[in-house]
Amino acid sequence: MSPHRIPRGALLALILAAAAWGVGTVVSKRAVAEIPPLTLLPIQLAASLVVLAALMTWRRVPLRDPDAPPILVRLGLLNPGLAYALGLLGLVHISASLSVLLWALEPLMILVLAAWFLGEPIGRVLVAFSLVAVAGMALVVYEPGAAGALPGIALTIAGIACCAVYTVVARRRLGSDQATAPVVLGQQVYALALALGLVGIFWLAGGAVRPTAVTPTAWASAIVSGVLYYGFAYWLYLTGLRRVSASIAAVSFYLIPAFGVLADAVLLEQRLEPRQWLGVVVVVAAVAVIGTRMGGRSTTRSDALEVRTGLP
Repeated sequence: MSPHRIPRGALLALILAAAAWGVGTVVSKRAVAEIPPLTLLPIQLAASLVVLAALMTWRRVPLRDPDAPPILVRLGLLNPGLAYALGLLGLVHISASLSVLLWALEPLMILVLAAWFLGEPIGRVLVAFSLVAVAGMALVVYEPGAAGALPGIALTIAGIACCAVYTVVARRRLGSDQATAPVVLGQQVYALALALGLVGIFWLAGGAVRPTAVTPTAWASAIVSGVLYYGFAYWLYLTGLRRVSASIAAVSFYLIPAFGVLADAVLLEQRLEPRQWLGVVVVVAAVAVIGTRMGGRSTTRSDALEVRTGLP
C-alpha cells in the first residue's frame, strides 16, 4: 500500500498535539513552583474550559453534541481527570526525568490494547522503531541519579494505564459525524469535577492545597499551560485519532519530550547537551519511519470522510 495514505490533516493534528503537550509541560513548570500540583490541575482545566467555550461561542459551535456517545464524554473522568491526578501524585515520589521515561510506556501499552481490543495489527516495523523512539526519549530526558520510590512508580504507571485505555476506548467510540470540540469540552467538564473533588478530599485529609503567594507570572503560566495542555492538545489529538489507528496515533507521544526540551531551550534558555540533540534526531527519525512504512495500513474507512473539528 502507498505510504502516503495517512491524511495530512490528521498527521499535522497529531504533531501539533505533541507540540502543545511538550510546550505546555515546560510552561507549567513555572506554575507548579508556586501552586500545589493537585490545585494546579483544576486551575488549568478551568482555564481550558473557559477558552474553549469562548472560542466555540464565537464560532457558533454548539457546546454539546447530542450525537456523541455518553461514554465518550465521560472518558474525561479517566483522562485527563484520574490519569493526571495519579501522575501528579506519583511525581511527588519520583524524579521528573524518571516520570518522563515511565510515560514512554504509554504508546507501548496502547499498541498492546489496540491489538487486543481493536484488532489492529502490530508489525515488526512498528514495534522495532517504537523501541528506537523510546531509546531516543531516554537520551533526551535521562539525568544521572534519576530515581523514585515504589509508590511513586506505581501511581505513575496507573496514570499511564488510564491514558492508554482512554485512547483505545475513544478510538472505538469516535465517529465521523461528531464534532471534536464539544467532545473535548464535555470530557473536561467531567475532569474538572473530579479534580475539584480530589482537592476537597486532600484538603479534608490535611494536605496543603492553598497556595500561599502566587505571582502574576505563575498565574499566567497556569492559564497558558492549561489551554495548551488540556484544551488545544486534546482537541488536536482527538481530531487526528479519528482518522488513524490508535497504534499510529500513539506514536506521536514520542515527540512530546523532543518538543519539551526544544521549548526548554527557547523559553527557559536551557542549553541542550549533544546527547539530547542526538535523542531528538533519533525520535524524529523513528517516528518518520513508522509514519511512512506503516501509514498505508493505519488508515480507516473514515479517512475518506470529512472530519468536523467544530473549530477552524
